[in-house]
Amino acid sequence: MTRFDDTPFNTLVTRCEPQWLAYCQHDFVRQLGAGTLPHEAFRHYLRQDYLFLVHFARAWGLAVYKSRDMAELRQGLDSLKAIVDIEMDLHIAYCAEWGITEEELGLLLEARETMAYTRYVLDAGNRGDLLDLHVALAPCLIGYADIANWLAAQPFIVRGEANPYEAWIAMYTSPEFQAAAEAERQWLNRRLADQTPGRLAVLTETFRDATRLEADFWQMGLTAAGG
Repeated sequence: MTRFDDTPFNTLVTRCEPQWLAYCQHDFVRQLGAGTLPHEAFRHYLRQDYLFLVHFARAWGLAVYKSRDMAELRQGLDSLKAIVDIEMDLHIAYCAEWGITEEELGLLLEARETMAYTRYVLDAGNRGDLLDLHVALAPCLIGYADIANWLAAQPFIVRGEANPYEAWIAMYTSPEFQAAAEAERQWLNRRLADQTPGRLAVLTETFRDATRLEADFWQMGLTAAGG
C-alpha cells in the first residue's frame, strides 16, 4: 500500500486510501498513460468533462457566495474566471482536435455519472461551508495532479507522439497545474489543521464519497467503449 505523510490533507487521503488508489490508479488512467485507451472512451470522457466544467464553474461561483473575507472571495472569483475565460476555451479547442464540435458539446445530455458527482459537490457546498465545498472538489484538482505525477513515474507510460493522450498528460504535469494543485493542498492543510475529530469525520466522508464518484467518472468512459 502507498504511504502518505501526515499533513492534514493527507490525513483525509490516508483514511480513504482504498478509494483514493482506486481512483488515482484506475484502469482508465493506466490505459491513458500507456496510450492504449480506446479512442471512443476518451471522446466520451471529453464530452462529459465539458459538462463537468460547467458545473465546476458553478461550484466556484458558490465558493464566492460562501466566502467570508476578501481573500476567500478573490480566490473563488479567480478560479471561476479561470474556468469561464480560459479553461472552457481550451477544452473546446482540444475537443475539436478529437473531432468533437462546439455545437455537439452544446447539445450533450449529461451522463448519470456526471450528474452524480457534480450535484454531490454542489450539494456539499450548499449544505456546508467553504471547507466542505473545497473538500468535495479536492479529488478533482489535487487528484488530477497526483494522477499525472503517478503516471509520470510508471514504467508503462508512453510519452511523446507515440501516445495520443500526450497532450492530456502534459496538461496535468505542467508547472502551472501542479502549482494550482499545491496551492489548494496548502489551503486545505491550513483549514483542516484546527478541526475537531467530529468535524474531520464528516469531512472524511465527503472526501471518500467525492473520490468514489470521480472513479465512477473514469469507469464511465470505459463502459461507453465497451470496457
